[in-house]
Amino acid sequence: MAFNERYNEITKILSKIKKVTVQELTERLKVSEVTIRKDLSDLEAHGKILRTHGGAVLAEDMTQHNPINIRINENIDKKTAIAKKARELVREDDTIYIDAGTTCCQFAQEIKDMNLRVVTNSMDVILELAQYPNISLFTLGGSFRIDARSFIGPIAINSIKNFQISTCFLGTSGISKEGNFSSQNTIEAELKSAILASSNRKVVLADNTKYGITAFSIFAKPKDIDILIMDSDINDLDNLKSLGIEIMVTNV
Repeated sequence: MAFNERYNEITKILSKIKKVTVQELTERLKVSEVTIRKDLSDLEAHGKILRTHGGAVLAEDMTQHNPINIRINENIDKKTAIAKKARELVREDDTIYIDAGTTCCQFAQEIKDMNLRVVTNSMDVILELAQYPNISLFTLGGSFRIDARSFIGPIAINSIKNFQISTCFLGTSGISKEGNFSSQNTIEAELKSAILASSNRKVVLADNTKYGITAFSIFAKPKDIDILIMDSDINDLDNLKSLGIEIMVTNV
């Protein structure tokens, strides 16, 4: 069985039973433990699974798996309005962090004429800003997650500790009614938490479709976020404000 076939089979098994041991996989796939351990290492490097003692668990919700090239055209008017509102928080010569994701990529387009230091893990943000000499661009490195076109993992987490970020701008897959911010990928969520710890001001950009959703892995509670920027279609502002989150709402 080729690696791509095993890749699909391992993720299919994990999507059904949530946790699996190396021994179970060797018996099911009829390959050696050495081969399975290498497969699991490769899958972890791509952000698909998390290694456990003697096995693995899924790192992301495989049912919510739309790649960024599909998501980038969804709710574009709302994302543009949120990006313009976020620009109001940026000052010349700031050091900011821009997260991966479609709204954050839209935000990168709004600040490209400013003199800034920008730290990012997003390939899209890198490509958007690389041509502007007024932007000092810093990247985290790490394992490349193709679905989000972003770098994640231990290398990225260790790298962010070398920066002092004035304001981070993060995306989110979900905001629960309890105010928990979550990501579809556990390894990505770990990086977001590390970014929050390295930032003086914490800002989340999210359109109204993210509200009421709890994604795979929580990366922040209400107390961890300073400002949430959302579009005007959000219909539960009083609840969010009651959690102590400052909300900026767009006109769109």
